[in-house]
Amino acid sequence: MSLESQVKIFKWISIFEGISFLVLLLIAMSLKYIWEAPEMVRIVGMAHGLLFVAYIFGALLLFKPLQWKTKTLLIVCLSSVLPLGPFYVEKKYL
Repeated sequence: MSLESQVKIFKWISIFEGISFLVLLLIAMSLKYIWEAPEMVRIVGMAHGLLFVAYIFGALLLFKPLQWKTKTLLIVCLSSVLPLGPFYVEKKYL
């Protein structure tokens, strides 16, 4: 697979991971604590967890091909735990 394809796939994973985190925080958590409906947290939480793992794995795979410094890799990985972090990474580093 070409580097361009890998970066494109990682961009999509980054976007979906960011969206899933926002949906989890803003919609699913609201449903759980305001309307006592925890089902959405389980569903969105599982999807977000899988996307989070894919995001970290993708960042590790792109570390050497994109010639990131260790600091850049840490920023990319730490951005995954911030609500808008993946969007920042997608714009700045990809």
